[in-house]
Amino acid sequence: MKPGILVFLNGTSSSGKTSISTELTKQKEIPFHHLSVDDFFNNYNDFINNKFPDIEPTREVDEQAVAQILFDPIISVYYSTIKLFSEMGLNVIVDTVIDNDKSFNECLDQFFDQPTLFIGVLCSKEELTRRELARGDRKIGLANSQFNTVYCFNEYDLEVNTEELNPVECAEKILNFIKSNKEYSVFKKLSKRNVSVS
Repeated sequence: MKPGILVFLNGTSSSGKTSISTELTKQKEIPFHHLSVDDFFNNYNDFINNKFPDIEPTREVDEQAVAQILFDPIISVYYSTIKLFSEMGLNVIVDTVIDNDKSFNECLDQFFDQPTLFIGVLCSKEELTRRELARGDRKIGLANSQFNTVYCFNEYDLEVNTEELNPVECAEKILNFIKSNKEYSVFKKLSKRNVSVS
């Protein structure tokens, strides 16, 4: 049995990744499992809130320390779960934001040998801001702060522009690419990045 396909949706917050993922999981031609990094963090937060509802920290922890202690390990478990699903022959939609070099390198390590379809989910800064305002559940400016790091790639196997296509059309474009049996080659061309140590 072949490993499952990884449909890697590369885009900022609010670019439309989750909406596309929803449409891909609805269709019946090719089964997909949607793994969103948000679910991994939300499940952890739910566990802590339910297990320790009255917890009162006795000192503050800065954001960088929180990232090292908590965020990085959760992201590692997220990537490992995706790889495990692929090894089990399950097709996975990868719904995350790669906004730092360390995370990118770990992602590359985990997915390099998997059949990874690297898709650019494109959207302009102006539209991203409009969507953040409309959503009301995202910090305004989050997507723009991620923009240059997320969209630093020169090439994708496929691009979908979510200002020009709705989620159903994006999903259909992705499905048609998969059914064409074209090679997924771009992810294997990527190189690790130098990570600065602070």
